[in-house]
Amino acid sequence: MRAGDTDREVSRCGLMGREKVAALRALAAEQGWLEPDHPLPDEAELAGLLAPARRAASTVSSVEPWRALLTAWVEEGVQGTTIHATLRRNHGYTGSYSAVHRMIAGIRDAQPPEATVRLHFAPGEAAQVDFGAGPMLRDPDGVERRTWAFVMTLCFSRHQYVEFVWDQSVATWLGCHRRAFEWFGAVPRRLIIDNAKCAITRACASDPLVQRAYGECALGYGFKIDPCPPHDPQKKGIVEAGVKFVKRGFLPLREIRDIADLNAQACHWVMNEAGGRIHGTTRKAPLDLFVLERDALLPLPAVAPDLGTWHRATLHRDCHLKLGNAYYSAPFTLVGQRLWVRVSDCSVAIFHQYEHLYTHRRAQRRGEPITVRDHLPPDAVAFLAHDREYCLTRARAVGPACAALVEALLTDAILERLRSAQNVLRLEQTYGAARLEAACARALAFDSVQYRSVKNILAGGHDRLLLPANAPAHAYAAAARFARNAQDLFTAQPGRLQ
Repeated sequence: MRAGDTDREVSRCGLMGREKVAALRALAAEQGWLEPDHPLPDEAELAGLLAPARRAASTVSSVEPWRALLTAWVEEGVQGTTIHATLRRNHGYTGSYSAVHRMIAGIRDAQPPEATVRLHFAPGEAAQVDFGAGPMLRDPDGVERRTWAFVMTLCFSRHQYVEFVWDQSVATWLGCHRRAFEWFGAVPRRLIIDNAKCAITRACASDPLVQRAYGECALGYGFKIDPCPPHDPQKKGIVEAGVKFVKRGFLPLREIRDIADLNAQACHWVMNEAGGRIHGTTRKAPLDLFVLERDALLPLPAVAPDLGTWHRATLHRDCHLKLGNAYYSAPFTLVGQRLWVRVSDCSVAIFHQYEHLYTHRRAQRRGEPITVRDHLPPDAVAFLAHDREYCLTRARAVGPACAALVEALLTDAILERLRSAQNVLRLEQTYGAARLEAACARALAFDSVQYRSVKNILAGGHDRLLLPANAPAHAYAAAARFARNAQDLFTAQPGRLQ
């Protein structure tokens, strides 16, 4: 304008239209900027005069009476929905959540940004671990379930291990660690994790409590556990970015048959696409840096540690505790107490007050009972020990008549008479083997194969009497087995009732 260009000529530059050029010329003339000897304004002066005037708010926010309270809560990190619910419940607020959200955004915008620092790691120093949500798939039972992506990323090279699993249980967590270490062929010296329950049972910035099984895993492989402080996921930003990369760079537009196919595709993607790309931070391919990092990692142990999970279980009245879908016995003196159980791939160890009680093999099928007879009460042990084979063997030791009577009891076609056979043999403790053999012979002579008959013979001393010469081989051979009354029986066998 000071050079004499017209409004039309200035507007041809494309910076503004002719109307805005005319308004700017009027402002320049008012300020004296068009005078040849007047200094040109700087950018700050131009911005102050050309910036549009801010329109004053026409209404006052419904949350304004609680601004100080909201400011304190925002500084403490309380989320907006919790603030809104507390205001409605405790402070009589009746407004919408949108008003609370707008005020929270204004409070955060007014706060100065926090300065931070980028963390750098030496080769082999650390790896970061995290779970991320995976796609919905059908499990082996045909039920559609959410999968989870386990991601372990080496902090120096950015090489990673990715595996999709069905849950975030302790057993799954430990198994993923084992397969990740075998994938790398080595172990990082430190693992930076969040405070998931499968790893940390009590989150604390100073004194976190590590899950017992995970602590044993760390001792077995030689790495140290480094949990992030609560509500501070920035400390493991490398794996956080790795999880996002899996979700955005691997999962979209893929055809997936099942979880096995998904994991096979993930392994191929890590080695052929993700591992060969130029990383945005290191500006090198992760696999190229991993070649340099591999020697700095800890070697795998010669024998893989036995990774077991710990559980609490109550010993029930049947002297068994239920674990998963199987049952394991423990000493009957501990019925009703809570016991510690360590479950590994092939064994189940039971502990009470830090004392090892017994180690069972792991059940192979659902509902299988694993029982040690010494764990049962003495009377139950005796009952179970006196089975059919035991009764036959013990009866043969008493004599042939006892063996024949016990065998007749056990081969009854209608009743299960194991208990009767056991009671017959138990009479030996009171009357001796010789009298029991004689009583059994008398009972067989009269075809009265019953425990009560043997007992009555011994109680009445009839075993000491000689068998009558006319005793029939079969008591009911000369008449029907089921007589209508005593008179019929007497008529058929007069000597039977003597």
